[in-house]
Amino acid sequence: MAFVHAILQAYHRYGADPSAALRKAQITPELLKMPGARINAWQMELISGTAMQELDDEALGWFKRRLPWGSYGMLARASISAPTLGIALKRWCRHHSLLTDDISLTLSTSGATATIAIAEHGDLGLLREFCLVSMLRNIHGLACWLVDSRIPVQQAQFPFAAPPHRDVYDVLFSGPSSFGAAAACIRFDTRYLTLALRRDEHALQQMLQRALPLTVLQYRRDRLLVQRVRQVLTTHPEQTRNAQELSTLLHISPRTLHRQLKEEGALLQTLKDEVRKARAIEVLLRSSRPIKQVAQAAGFQNEKSFIRAFRGWTGQSPAEYRRTATPLAGG
Repeated sequence: MAFVHAILQAYHRYGADPSAALRKAQITPELLKMPGARINAWQMELISGTAMQELDDEALGWFKRRLPWGSYGMLARASISAPTLGIALKRWCRHHSLLTDDISLTLSTSGATATIAIAEHGDLGLLREFCLVSMLRNIHGLACWLVDSRIPVQQAQFPFAAPPHRDVYDVLFSGPSSFGAAAACIRFDTRYLTLALRRDEHALQQMLQRALPLTVLQYRRDRLLVQRVRQVLTTHPEQTRNAQELSTLLHISPRTLHRQLKEEGALLQTLKDEVRKARAIEVLLRSSRPIKQVAQAAGFQNEKSFIRAFRGWTGQSPAEYRRTATPLAGG
């Protein structure tokens, strides 16, 4: 409800009547008086879209001047021809400064982490939270749409104290959210920046007819999920012995994990076997560690289950494989 009240602040700023927008979104006066009340994604889409058109301001009063209807569509058009997501997002951030100087956006990378950050150059007042949250959801939603993939947010940070409705942030951002940071930002895996765009001008025209769901709903499909699962299984072998532990590290539910892997033609057990086999062979051939320690390094809870699995992979026991195989280079 705090975000609805922020939209009402925009109406107040422009001296406009929000009654029609509230009725259209089925938000009653009684609901407005309940600070802890919630609305669904459909209601948020309706009141936001109606307000943007009635006020002719897609920024909903955040900035010193209006961003007329179609402003963000123009930014999307400027990005749609980019070969990769990274270039598209850099264009979007750069071109946003042509619309307003109240804030600026930057895309940066450090190792395996990409960061989209917002710098504030003016006082956003009562609309600060709504502005920063919406801007990050807007660019994240567009990024997901451009590559037709869920892009899991590893972390979201905000430069204000945690609001009473902080649990809403778990819905808006897949990763953990923290408050009192130096600037608003989201972080995600840099590998998504290398993905090619999967949309064209025709798809853009269709999307712009109903773009707001990208802001209020999470994307389901993750085109890098198989890679991410392999990486987590490799780096956290002792913390990924079952789907629940793995899902926790990936910030998705076990049901979603299995469904999305199936959509990508993969099975969790197959991926686990691939990673465990590679890890076991590496440790066997590069060290003289006891078989029990090799089993632990490969993510097995006991030596017996490891030997049984290894024999199924190679037709030999780990000890037999070590005796007959050629040591890996660098061992």
